[in-house]
This record gives sequence, C-alpha cells and structure tokens, in this order.
Amino acid sequence: MASDDQSDKGGPAGGDSYNASSIRRLEGIEAIRLRPGMYIGDTTTRGLHHLIYEVVDNSIDEAMAGHCSEIWVTILPDGSVSITDNGRGIPVDIHADTGTSALEVVLTTTHAGGKFDHNTYKVSGGLHGVGVTVVNALSEWLEAEVHRGGQVWKQEYRAGISQGPVRATGATQRTGTTIKFLPDNTIFTATIVFDYDTLERRLRELSYLNPGVKITLTDERVVGEPRSETFFSQEGLAGFVSWLNRTETVLHLPIRFQSRDEERGVEVEVAMQYTDSIRENVTSYCNNIHTHEGGTHLTGFRSALTRAF
Repeated sequence: MASDDQSDKGGPAGGDSYNASSIRRLEGIEAIRLRPGMYIGDTTTRGLHHLIYEVVDNSIDEAMAGHCSEIWVTILPDGSVSITDNGRGIPVDIHADTGTSALEVVLTTTHAGGKFDHNTYKVSGGLHGVGVTVVNALSEWLEAEVHRGGQVWKQEYRAGISQGPVRATGATQRTGTTIKFLPDNTIFTATIVFDYDTLERRLRELSYLNPGVKITLTDERVVGEPRSETFFSQEGLAGFVSWLNRTETVLHLPIRFQSRDEERGVEVEVAMQYTDSIRENVTSYCNNIHTHEGGTHLTGFRSALTRAF
C-alpha cells in the first residue's frame, strides 16, 4: 500500500534537509529574546509589568531574609523604571566558576542566584534565578548600581549584553541595589507605557504580605508634582482583609490564624472576615506570588473551614 508519509524517505516532509544542523541550541539572553513569552507569559501589558515585579521580588526576598526594610519604585520621565532597595547589595566579587563578577553572572545567566543557596534565602518568590536576567534580556538598556562594602559599583547593558566590566565609582555609607531599565520596544510592540494603578495594586498587596516593609511608588512622568504613594503595614494579612472589605458592611473584626512547621520549614497564615455581601472574595498566595488558580493550600483551607463549621 502506498503511503503519503515521506518523512523517512528524503521527501518534502523532512528528508535529507533535516539533520543535526537543523537543531538549534539557544542559551541565556538569546533564548529569552527569541521566546520571551516562555519567561514572562506574554509581551502585552501584563508581561511588561511583570518585568518590574521580578526586580521587586528580589528586593522582597532580601526583606524576607531580614536584610531589607525599604523599596523604592520610580517611573522616570523617559518611561524607564528604577527599583532601589536597602538590602545587602548583589555581590560584585569574582565568581569562581565563571571568572566574572557575581553581579554580571546574576544579570546574564539563567538559573543563577542566591535563591538556590538555602543559607542565603530560606524562602523566595519570582522566577528562581531567572527574573533579573529576563529583565536585562528584554530591555533596550539596563543599569545596575550596587552599594556594598563601602563602595558604589556600576555596570551597563544593552539588550542584555554587557557594555563593560563592573567598576567602582565612589564611596558610600549605605548598602543596597538599584536596577534601572527601559523595556525594549522591539519586544513589547504593543506598548511600553507602565500603568500606575496596576503597579499600585501589586505593591500595596506586597506591603500587606510583608508587614514592616515600606514600599514607595513614584510616577515622575506627571507634570508638576510627581504622583507618589507609600505602602506600609504592621497588621499583615489582617490589615489586607480590612482594606479589601473597606467598602463592605463587616460583621466582625478580621480573624487571623498562623502556624509554622519547623521541621519542614512551612509557614501558613490565614486572615478572614465575613460581611453582609452574598459575594465571596478569596485570594491566595504562595511565597508572595498570587496563585490565581488556587492550589492545595486553598483547597486545604476550604476543607478545614467546612469541617470546623
């Protein structure tokens, strides 16, 4: 019987043209720029704002490790963004495996970062060891400034490519990291305009999820007085629930539960409050990441609540 399948016979379906040279191997910056959706979901407004979230998540990880108390997010007049924290600062000394600065390794190598060292970060969110590399790869330009060890260190990039080695530029009395970048309009073809309200929602959320961390959002694109707001909470999830129900008629003060399994290193916190509304509003998170589709943590909570009642 004749067959239309010519893939093994040198025909047009495959044939001699499909060989080892057809297999393309992409790594690091090149792979990210070619397939950005694999790393940030898409190249629409959602993916654009995700770039900021990835950098902020690194600062939040520093805060969760006990080394950062304040984060500043600034939308600059030219449309670029600057994210600064008062953490320890990304290491700049030479990385033994690569022979280059640890800062350059973090900014150019996927799956590289302190999140894989449990002595550095016990808990972390974001794209583990990928986030800031992705931001670098998908930016027209990126500037990194590190305050560490009494020195200010700087390095610049274009489309993820280093424009020179890390260099010391002066003395400093503080510690922390500043990442400033402009998204690449050849990647984000729809828009590269950051929305203040979108960022406000996420940063406010993070301030409640990480009580004691002050986050300031400033929009310098505004003519005259820049638009600015600071998010800070000591109440944590209980305060978050109160804020979510600020326009509702509540039936009681927020109820808060917290438990920790020291052996497995798992901590769970729940806050809840009933209102006279017939609508349910449930949000769940894992390591500061909003789990829109729920998960076993939300399923377990619902089951426990049902059993309790």
